[in-house]
Amino acid sequence: MAQQPVGAVHRLEAFSDAVFAISATLLVVSLEVPRDFASLKANLTGFVAFGLSFAIFIQIWVHHHRYFRDFPLADGANLAINSLLLFVVLFFVYPLKFLMLSFVGWISGLGDAPRLGLEDLGLLFAIYGAGWVAVFLCFAALYWRASRSRALELAPEQRADAQLEAQLCLAFASVGALSALLALLGLSRYSGLPGFIYVVMGPIGAWSGATWERRRAALVARGGLG
Repeated sequence: MAQQPVGAVHRLEAFSDAVFAISATLLVVSLEVPRDFASLKANLTGFVAFGLSFAIFIQIWVHHHRYFRDFPLADGANLAINSLLLFVVLFFVYPLKFLMLSFVGWISGLGDAPRLGLEDLGLLFAIYGAGWVAVFLCFAALYWRASRSRALELAPEQRADAQLEAQLCLAFASVGALSALLALLGLSRYSGLPGFIYVVMGPIGAWSGATWERRRAALVARGGLG
């Protein structure tokens, strides 16, 4: 792999981590230190919602970390795509947090999150889905550019990995698009179907991992890229 401008890549990662840190702060900023035990019990639902939100948020950060670890590309196009990704992440934390607060409140019957009507719930799922799609389309674009980059001087196996990662990100984005479509069609009334549809990402990821080496070998055999 060709040597990239190390300083440029490190500055890009440092700035990105700072934005991720700000986004993580936005997830927890409304949680106040309880002044008595009753307040502590009332805030527990907020901590649970924060935990669920943070688990999803940290997976996005892991994707970002893995990308720049494996494909340290900091040219102008990558700067633009990464900047768009960071902007989307800053937006995404708001529907993410609100959705998790609503979900925990629905499950537990506790908390301060408002009880949403079907129309508002559908719109919330649609906004969340749009953010999800935007995040993974950005990742797909980053991986696609890595798979095509000559500056990185990737081995055929590395180019195949980048293309497979791009395909996986597109698959994840399609789940968000399906969720948003179901929400806009008014199917939120069926036990939050647009939200529970995200569980299909588990089988998608498992299938991708199980077939990764076979698909990689096929890509390499035909020159790394289709």
